[in-house]
Amino acid sequence: MRIGIEAQRLLRPHKHGMDIVALETIRALTNFKEHEFIVFVKPDADRKGLPNSPNIQFVELPGGPYPVWEQYALPKAINQYGIDLLHCTANTAPLNCPVPLLVTLHDIIFLETQPLMAGSWYQRFGNQYRRWNVPRIVRSCERIITVSNFERQRIIDHLHLDPSRVVAIWNAVSEQFRVIDDQEQIDTIRQKYKLPKEFIFFLGNTDPKKNVRGVLKSLLLLKNQGQLSLPVVISNLPAPALNDILTEIGGQSLADDIILCGYIPNYILPFIYNAATIFLCPSLRESFGLPILEAMASGTPVLTSTTSSMPEVAGNAALLVDPTSIEEMADGINQLIQKPGLRTDLRQKGLQRATLFSWDATAGKLLDVYNQSVQTPSLVS
Repeated sequence: MRIGIEAQRLLRPHKHGMDIVALETIRALTNFKEHEFIVFVKPDADRKGLPNSPNIQFVELPGGPYPVWEQYALPKAINQYGIDLLHCTANTAPLNCPVPLLVTLHDIIFLETQPLMAGSWYQRFGNQYRRWNVPRIVRSCERIITVSNFERQRIIDHLHLDPSRVVAIWNAVSEQFRVIDDQEQIDTIRQKYKLPKEFIFFLGNTDPKKNVRGVLKSLLLLKNQGQLSLPVVISNLPAPALNDILTEIGGQSLADDIILCGYIPNYILPFIYNAATIFLCPSLRESFGLPILEAMASGTPVLTSTTSSMPEVAGNAALLVDPTSIEEMADGINQLIQKPGLRTDLRQKGLQRATLFSWDATAGKLLDVYNQSVQTPSLVS
């Protein structure tokens, strides 16, 4: 089978969750030598980590903004390259697809949230486009793939879909996320990013679901109680955004406890996790929660949320808190700071939990869906 994969953002230098998922899935799919994979991407600068295999070809398609690229350039390329099946990997797809279509719908937060005015302009535009595109394309897809059982049920309920057409396939954790014994390597990264010997690590950005405001409020509570004994390293959060939130919550005193390290490339993240004392992922909403597994596989104790998919991913291997409760988050962080035994227990459980999530298994299940979609097409409404 000649399988087309839409992964338009795969070459962008600053990769995020969906880009990483697409890259790791494509790597694992190339192990299935009986199929040929044509991966359609937008031209960009970062080709690190792309698989090199006889059964895969990367096609760079120009085409302007991504809705234009997706709706016009991509369908033309599908015909040109003789594709049997198209898998779109990042929530949206062309309305007029000339071959059977699969879509990975990571989440439907953009359909649940009103109004859609939070986050950066790029995030707002993306949400509006998804809001227009997704209800249309799910009606014509052979299958809709999502990344957790929680999200599968949300999609079925919200979009009123036949459950047989919606498949949950877990994401996984990349092999680079592991316990690193070479302390010299860790120290080199520590010096590069000016990291302290011990610290709390938080992957923040301007997306409201990441709960940056709530995390800062909980840290401020600990600070005011004299219990914040570790500095906090936050990645991917611009200094103006941090300053705005601290001003809003009256938390300027917290600024001295925070180190902003900008965007961290994915290949550097394992060293940051290994260096961290605690990892925070108390999001308000996630479709999966990839950083939870990445931290666990790196041997870092994790605090995450009781909401959405996060308990499904974390199991009993993380400290779960209500992300809407500032007091509960603060108490959880304080427990992890004050109780080395708890950290050791979560570290051991996390290492074991992470072994349950394999990209090879994810790719195998995905290939089953490809075969089913061609051999036994669904009855689309």
